[in-house]
Amino acid sequence: MLRIGLTGSIGMGKSTMAKLFAELGLPVNDADAVVHDLYSGEAALLVEAAFPGTVKDGVVDRQELGRQLSATPGGFKRLEEIVHPLVRKRESEFIAREREKGSVMVLLDIPLLFETGAEKRVDVIVVVTCDPQIQRSRVLARPNMTEEKFNAILARQTPDAEKRKRADYVIDTSFSIEAARERVAETVSDIKRRLANGEFEHA
Repeated sequence: MLRIGLTGSIGMGKSTMAKLFAELGLPVNDADAVVHDLYSGEAALLVEAAFPGTVKDGVVDRQELGRQLSATPGGFKRLEEIVHPLVRKRESEFIAREREKGSVMVLLDIPLLFETGAEKRVDVIVVVTCDPQIQRSRVLARPNMTEEKFNAILARQTPDAEKRKRADYVIDTSFSIEAARERVAETVSDIKRRLANGEFEHA
């Protein structure tokens, strides 16, 4: 079974592109959705133990967590040590289920693919990109987002140019959704062609 890794920096449109891949029939494992689920489930108590006062009514308050993380040296590393193993476990369970169903390929939506070494777990890498000014305006339009937060997030992410260099496929979302949909379809079609030709070692 071929594992396609989808990634992209904040504001590039990765989540929207994951939906377009799903529309073409690819099973998608969304790491962001998994984290959201974990924050109201098995990760909540662990996060509260590491960052007291961040859990309200059994659910991690992302605003409060973000506030504590920005004030705590090494906070992000501690959070990653809690969350990443749980996310990996869910990803492994997803892959096992899809393999059992006989799926030919799956899409793993992994925001920190390069940052966490997840490129070793996939056969193909698709990077979502866009013009930096478009990225900036998208991100700053989000609720509670500031220039400072945006810059702090970018500082923790692999630069976009580096991601594009390491990609097998690049999808630019600077243009219309129709143009992006077309590029996603072309990408899937080419991956299927290469898969049929036996070009992927681990599939």
